[in-house]
Parts: sequence; structure tokens; C-alpha cells
Amino acid sequence: MRRTRILMAVFALAAGLLAGGPPALAAGAPEPATALAADTYTWKNARVDGGGFVPGIVFNRSEKNLAYARTDIGGAYRWQESTKTWTPLLDSVGWDDWGHTGVVSLASDSADPDRVYAAVGTYTNDWDPGNGAVLRSTDRGASWKKADLPFKLGGNMPGRGMGERLAVDPHDNDVLYLGAPSGHGLWRSTDAGAAWSEVTSFPNPGNYVQDPSDTSGYASDNQGITWVTFDESTGSGGTATKTVYVGVADKENAVYRSTDAGATWQRIAGQPTGYLAHKGVLDAENGYLYLAYSDTGGPYDGGKGRLYRYATATGVWTDISPVAEADTYYGFSGLTVDRQNPGTVMATAYSSWWPDTQIFRSRDSGGSWTQAWSYTSYPDRGNRYTMDVSSSPWLTWGANPSPPEQTPKLGWMTEALEIDPFDPDRMMYGTGATIYGTENLTRWDSGSKFTITPMVRGLEETAVNDLASPPSGAPLLSALGDIGGFRHTDLTKVPSMMFTQPNFTSTTSLDFAESNPDTVVRAGNLDSGPHIAFSTDNGANWFAGTDPSGVSGGGTVAAAADGSRFVWSPQGAGVHHATGFGTSWSASAGIPSGAVVESDRVDPKTFYGFKSGKFYVSTDGGATFTASPATGLPSGDSVRFKALPGARGDVWLAGGSSDGPYGLWHSTDAGATFTKLANVGEADTVGFGKAAPGASYQTLFTSAEIGGVRGIFRSTDKGATWTRVNDDAHQWGWTGAAITGDPRVYGRVYVATNGRGIVYGDTSDTGGGTDPGPGPDPGPSGACEVTYRITNEWPDGFQAEVRLTNTGSAPWNGWTLNWSFTDGQKVTQLWNASHTQTGPAVTVRNTDWNGTVAPGSSAAFGFTGSRTGANARPAAFALGDRTCALR
Repeated sequence: MRRTRILMAVFALAAGLLAGGPPALAAGAPEPATALAADTYTWKNARVDGGGFVPGIVFNRSEKNLAYARTDIGGAYRWQESTKTWTPLLDSVGWDDWGHTGVVSLASDSADPDRVYAAVGTYTNDWDPGNGAVLRSTDRGASWKKADLPFKLGGNMPGRGMGERLAVDPHDNDVLYLGAPSGHGLWRSTDAGAAWSEVTSFPNPGNYVQDPSDTSGYASDNQGITWVTFDESTGSGGTATKTVYVGVADKENAVYRSTDAGATWQRIAGQPTGYLAHKGVLDAENGYLYLAYSDTGGPYDGGKGRLYRYATATGVWTDISPVAEADTYYGFSGLTVDRQNPGTVMATAYSSWWPDTQIFRSRDSGGSWTQAWSYTSYPDRGNRYTMDVSSSPWLTWGANPSPPEQTPKLGWMTEALEIDPFDPDRMMYGTGATIYGTENLTRWDSGSKFTITPMVRGLEETAVNDLASPPSGAPLLSALGDIGGFRHTDLTKVPSMMFTQPNFTSTTSLDFAESNPDTVVRAGNLDSGPHIAFSTDNGANWFAGTDPSGVSGGGTVAAAADGSRFVWSPQGAGVHHATGFGTSWSASAGIPSGAVVESDRVDPKTFYGFKSGKFYVSTDGGATFTASPATGLPSGDSVRFKALPGARGDVWLAGGSSDGPYGLWHSTDAGATFTKLANVGEADTVGFGKAAPGASYQTLFTSAEIGGVRGIFRSTDKGATWTRVNDDAHQWGWTGAAITGDPRVYGRVYVATNGRGIVYGDTSDTGGGTDPGPGPDPGPSGACEVTYRITNEWPDGFQAEVRLTNTGSAPWNGWTLNWSFTDGQKVTQLWNASHTQTGPAVTVRNTDWNGTVAPGSSAAFGFTGSRTGANARPAAFALGDRTCALR
């Protein structure tokens, strides 16, 4: 299911789909100076919960409940134990650095748990124009400093599930190592990640490539140095650890060791050959280095694998594989040791796609193994576990497989596997779609079943290709990479199922009939089967259409304003049109293959297209198109355009590139002429939402550069003036695929990201003119109590948790809590609520999901803050106009 990202990679960049991002960005001609207003927006995700590959999970070894997860294109996250959710840490990555949303490795400092590091960069070939970097944080990822590297990193490259490539010396935590790809070798920092230099004494930069014949550079890149592990038994506080192990992508020379703190290195004698060491996990207590091997770099492929144990004191290698080599059809990768019971080891068969992944467990250091499932009488299976995916029901994929397959699957691409170092009952593992976990793992050993559930709330990793917000029915329809798309009837809840019948691997385009929103069409990719589907109930249920000859991919699709006909521009075939629901398609004349198509939102016979600088118009339902005489439009194909609802012939077009026309254009004559907005320097998307109070024209939204600033912008006056609605903390890398406002909620905007899911924002602006901000909030009635607890402090910052309890007799339906700091503290990041701060005064408001608080119940949130001196707790808390009791 996650294979799509690789299969599409060679062409997805130009199309702006999930595997890539924008074309290489450079400074264009400066636009006229533009005065920018700003608005305070509250940003959230339309919940999907997961949706992408999680190749790494890292627990801190010295602080309980401190854990991080990395994704291949969607940033990094920190676990919040109080709410069992994940907090995003890299939303501040901006447009020009979009590749830094790919995280190839994470390291949490056990000597100083406030320190965390991320090695970032998405591709090592020219799909990502920028070099990689190591980000360092002293406040658990609330803020970052960046050390640029002289080479690229590959968070979404082959081999990304190996690791961790980044590691902190447990005894001298100013020392870090980073394994580089592409033949760049091993790198070291001696100043806590601020500066890096190559370890020139390291002898082997690796030589394994997945496919030497790949001319794109994607599969033909040297996967390099794959992991670093310290033997903590060989050092003491303040002195660099003596013994360090390093894994290399070289099937003949996979593991090296230094016994003099990295001054010299030797290949370990007697090691197995013919495999890559995906992981190296050390049990210092028993003196064993465990290694998980596969014959390829993963994360999709792998046909053979072994598990080995290396005795660090004697140099003895032992094959501890749970099955004979002849019986493997997969490689091993996920690997973990129970730190409370070091003889307990677990590993995964990461590349066992069918019938399921496998997880192995040993309690005697690999001497014997049990497995998560086994055949009772083929094809019937006996599972040691039960799965409860009720919190993410789409994980069943709507499937009804025949044994031995089951739904939901235990997983696939299971390269991340970790037992909580403080709790033998808790285990988490990453898959191609989610993070699964259990909190009663030791039932495995007693013979009773342990329970696996998604542990992924807050981690949103979908790549968004298209968005639609109809005027009635569900507020949001989405076209997503890898998991197809969803109909959100409630943005705060996970939908019950993705689009099915058919279930596209990726949906590339969707549209609805403006005057008949129950009629919806979507186009997408499928290995075998139709590439187009229709719904007559607003996307709740679907049926497949019929492909014209030659179709190989979804392309773009448009529905007539009344739903009577459709125009489709699929990959592999030219533009086609059909009356009714696509049972018979006819080729359209006058428009080139590959054109982007859209419909007029009033006239059901008018459709539009764009290709290579030319705008095309059809007035006969898509049968024939005529090239517009309009000139000066972008010459390339990085263009998105939409027609305004309610106005015939009103079209907005965004796109371009730095070496030609780039910006936002407007036509009021069905594309016969276009006027470029002088106050917009660059624009990549355009969408419409409900008009501001008192305004006669719908609200415009765009992902653009205006006034020299990249961001998400809103205009309530037809583009005459613009307001930036995001801020530097909320940028989400590349946002150039799609944007739309909500026709029913003024100010609401839905933003497509390339790996951080569907982000939506709501305004504090009442609309039309100045931004008054939030008004007085009397809050709910009844008594309240606040518990304010500082959970951690460091010299210039701290972390705190706040619990607000309803001690009255009536439920609350929304709450706002106010306090003032007394020592100049400032909130830097807050989770499970939204906040504003003016001087010492802080206002915190509930989220959509914790606003209802019954009598006797509580709502909790946490935050990190900065400080310059003392850190006294606030003297008083107020819920609206009432003071809460303080515990």
C-alpha cells in the first residue's frame, strides 16, 4: 500500500504529487511592495490519524514516557503521555526548505533529555534541490537550530527504514555521529550538533545500491552508513565512549567497530556476508550486539534475511534466526531489546507483505523464539494477539480477504519496533500506514492474548493531492496519496473508511457538481482496474466508471456544474468527455494530452483546460476545445486554476516558475483574457470560501509569496489586499498541491500538505476589514479548579501541565482559561488546546474534542515555555469572569 510512493516517484514531482514537492525554487523578479495584514488563526488537522510510513521510533533511555517518531516525508513527532497523542515538531519548516520535512534519523539525548536531534532531507538526487541538515533542540523539539550539511540526506529514499543513522554519545553528549548516504561516509560533531566534520579514518562509505540502472538517481544511490550504536559499558560520565559500532550498506563488510572513541576503525572479523545489517542493537548488560539482516535495503523489498548475535567480549557470532534461511521470503529489520529484561529480544519480518508481517519474540537472548501468529491448519491462523482498530477503522481497508490474509493486517514495512525501556508491557511499532502498539505485551509470554491498537493520534502523515468543500453535505472531500481519500463529515473525527469501490492507491483529482453537490467524481491510480469513480450521495458510496483505451493513471477530472457530464484528462490517454457516469467516453478535440481540466461552476457545458502556457475553453460539454488568445500565462505546467462558484466565466489561475511568468491571474470572460495581479509575486494554488460579512465577492485563498513573504493568504476584496493567515510556526513545508475555503464557514481554509495531512485553519477575524481579535468570553457557568504542575525545567525553559476540572453541577460546552505569568515566562508550544499570549497574559481555549467537560471531569493540556529567571506558578486562573480554585 505504501509502494505507491516509489512507483510514482519518477513522475510525481512535476505533477506535485505525494512523492515530490515543488520544482527547484529560486528568487524571481521582485513584486511591488505590498502592505500585509495578519490574522490570528487556529490550526488543526482534519483527522485521519496516520496514513504514511513511520520508519523510526525512539525512546529516551533515561526519562520515562519521552519518545519520538520520525516519518519519511511528514516531519517528526514527540509523544505526549498525558493524552496518548503525538505533537508535531517540524511545522515551522518553510517553503524553500520543504525537503527538511523528510526525517532520515532521530536521536534523543539520554544524558540531557531536553536535547533532541533530527537529520533532515528528503531526496539525495535532484528531486530535492537543497542539502540536508541536522536540527538540534534544547527544548524537546519546541524550537530548533540548524546545522547545514554539505550533502543531501534521504528521508524518503530506499533504505530509510534502516538506522538509526544519528546517535548521541551516552557519556559525552556533545559528541554525535551521523551516517551519510551517497558515499559521504561517517560524520561527527563534538559541539552538540552545531558543527560537523567527516571522520576521515572511517574506511568504508558503503557501496550498496538498489538498482544501478536507475538513471533518476533515486534507486541508484549508495545507501551509505546506516546505523551507529554505542557500547555504554566502555565509558564514564564526561569521557567519550570507547567502543562504537557502525553499520554500512555493504553486503561483504556490513559492521565496523572502534575501541578508541572513533580514532580508528576495524571490520569485525567473522561477520556474516551476503546481507545488509538494517539494525544493530546492543545489550550492554549481557554483552550482546544483536543484528537484523536483509538481502536488500528495504523498505518495500527483501527476500531473505537472518538474525545474528555478536558476543562483544569473545567475538563469537551466533546465528539466532527464528526460521531456517530456506524458509524466509523476507528480510529482518525491526529489532529491540527489553531494557528491564535484557534477555528479551524482538524482531520483525519487515518485508513479509503476504499474508502478513511477522513479529518474533525471544526470552533467552535469541536461543528460542515464539511468533505473533502461526498456522494452525493452513490456511487458518492462530494469533497471539487481538487487534482493535476502532479508533482508526479505515485500517481494515474495507477488505474481506481470504485466509491466511486477515484484516486489519498486523502490518507491512515494519522497520520500527521498540519496547518501552521503562515498561516491558508497552511496545510500539511503525508500519506503512500507522503506529501500532500494545500496553499488555507480556501476556504474549503467559499464553493469553495481548491487544494491539493504533497509537497514532496526532500523527498525520498523508500527502494531499486535491481538496473540495461542497456547499452542502460533507464539509470536506480529499484526494490523498497511498490511501485514496476521505469524506469528512466531522473534521475532528477519523472517518470510518477511505473511498472504496474502487479503492485507488492514490487519488489524483476530485470534483463535485456545483449545483448538485451529491454528484462527485474522482480519478486515481490503481495497479489493475478502473481509474475513475462516481458518487451520487456526496461521496458516501461509489461505483466505478469505465476507462477509455490507454489509461495508465488518474490525471485530472471535472464535473459539469449540474452533474450531467464529465471531462477527464487521464494519464496515458488524451482528454475525454462523457455524458452521464462515464460508461462511454469520447475523445475531446482541440486540447493536448495531459492538460489540466476544470469546469465552469455555473454553465454545465463550459469546461476549461491548461497546458504549456495555453488556456483552452469548451462550450459544448467538452467535445471540442479552443485555445484562448490570452498571453503572458505561465509557460510550464506547474499551474492550478479554478472557476468561481456562482459567476459564469470567472476564473482564477495560479502557478509558474522562477524562470518565467509566476503569480496569480484573473479572468472574467471565461479565459479569453487574463489580468495578472501586480501585488502577488508567486502563487501556486487558489481557492474560494464564504464571503466576508458585508462583502459581495467570495473570499480568496492562496499559497503564495506576497510582499516578499511566503505563506497562506486570504483576500476578502477580490485580491486588492491580502492577509497572511499562517505564521512562521505553521508552514508545513510545501503547500502547493491544493487549497480551498469553506463555503459555509467564513475564514475557514483547508490546506494540502506533502506529508503533514490536511491542515485547516479558523480565523479570529469577524470579517470584512480590521481584525478585532477574540472578544470577551464569559466562559461556562459553575465552579472550577486548576492544577498547574511544572514537569521539567532547564536553564532557559520549562515544561508544564495544566488540568482544569469542572467542580460545578452543569456541563461545559467550551471553555477559555486565563492567567498571567509573574516572572516573564512565555509559552513557546502548547498542545491539546490553542493559546494566545500578550505580555504576561495567557489565554487558552479548548480544541474541538475537549470542549465538553462533564461535572467532576477534567480537560488537560501541556506546554513548553521560555524563562529568563525565576519560574513561579501563576497566582490565579480565571474561567471567563470567575476565579478557579488553585491546587
